[in-house]
Amino acid sequence: MASEAFGEGAESSAAFVKGGDSSGKRIEHRVIGESKPTDEKDQLKEKDWNIGRTEPMSKRQMKKLMREKQWQDQKEQRKQKRKEKKLKRRLERQTQTEDRNEESARKRFKRDVTPSNIRVALDCSFDSLMVLKDVKKLHKQIQRCYAENRKATHPVKMYLTSHSGQLKKNMDENDKGWVNWKGIVITSEHFSEAMEKEDLVYLTSDSPNVLIELDATKAYIIGGLVDHNHHKGLTYNKALELGIAHAQLPLGNYVKMDSRKVLTVNHVFEIILAYLEKEDWQEAFFTILPQRKGAVPAGQPGSTEQNEPDGDSDTCDSTENGTEAVAQEDKQPSELNCEESGTEISEGIDGET
Repeated sequence: MASEAFGEGAESSAAFVKGGDSSGKRIEHRVIGESKPTDEKDQLKEKDWNIGRTEPMSKRQMKKLMREKQWQDQKEQRKQKRKEKKLKRRLERQTQTEDRNEESARKRFKRDVTPSNIRVALDCSFDSLMVLKDVKKLHKQIQRCYAENRKATHPVKMYLTSHSGQLKKNMDENDKGWVNWKGIVITSEHFSEAMEKEDLVYLTSDSPNVLIELDATKAYIIGGLVDHNHHKGLTYNKALELGIAHAQLPLGNYVKMDSRKVLTVNHVFEIILAYLEKEDWQEAFFTILPQRKGAVPAGQPGSTEQNEPDGDSDTCDSTENGTEAVAQEDKQPSELNCEESGTEISEGIDGET
C-alpha cells in the first residue's frame, strides 16, 4: 500500500512537475511578452539600437536616410529658388505695369490722330493690261498704302475702286483678311461712279498742271498699274477721255534725281500722307524717296540729270512701274501687322524679284 501510495504520489508529483513545467513556460512567455515595449517610439528606438549594433541596414532604410540627408543638403538651394521666384514675380508685375502704361500711351496717341477729309482712290481698272506677276506687285503696293494710312497722323479717306478680276482673286487667295480692313472703301465700281465727277483729280506725270496744294474737297486718283513702261500716257489720256481734272505732283519743283523719275503707287500715296503731316512738299519728298534715287534739292549742284527716254515724264508718274522701279532698299516694309488683315508684306514690293 505504501509503495502504491508512493507510486501514486510519484506519479502525481511527476504530473505536477510536468504541469509545472508547462505552467512555467506559459509564465515565462507571458513575462517576456509583457516585457516588450508597447510605445511606438520605444519600438523605433529599440529598432534603431538593434540596427546600429546587430542588424544590417535594409535598402529601404538606406534610401530613406539618403533622402533625409539630401533634403537637408538642399535647404539653401530651396531658399535661393524661393527668392528667385519671388523676384521673378515682382519683375513680371513691373513689366505688366509698363505694358499697361504703353498701351495707355498708344491709346492717347490714337486720340491725337486727326483724320483728313481728303479722299485718295486707287484706280484698279487696268487689270487686263497686267500679267499675274505684276498684279501681285500691285497687291503688295496696295497693302503698303493701307498699312501706312492706318498709322498716319492724318489718315486720308482711302478708296480701292474697280476691285475685280485678277487682283481680287489674288487677294482672296493670298490675303483673305482684306475683307476686314478698316478705314477703306473697297468697291467693284469705277471711281467715276463711286464719286462725284467734279471732285476728281487724276494724278499723272503727263499732265501739264502742277499740284501746288491739296484740296480737302477733292478726290485724288492714283492709277493702279504696273506696266513696265509699256503704256505711256495711259492715265493722262484716260483723264481727258472722262473729262476730269488732272495734275502732277510738284516733284520737279523741289527734287533733282539721278535716276528715272518713276514712282510706284505706294510712293505717291505715302508722299501725300507725308505732305499732310509736314505741310511741306520738299520735306515730304525727301522723307519718302529712297536714297538710291540720288535725289537732291532742286538747284543744288552735284546732281547730273540723266537723259530720259521718249515718253518718260520729268515728274512723278503714279501708273508706271518699270524694271528700274525702286525696290525701297531704304524703306523696306517690315512685317506689317495690318490689324485685322494680318498681312505680311515681303521685300521687293515694287521692283523686279
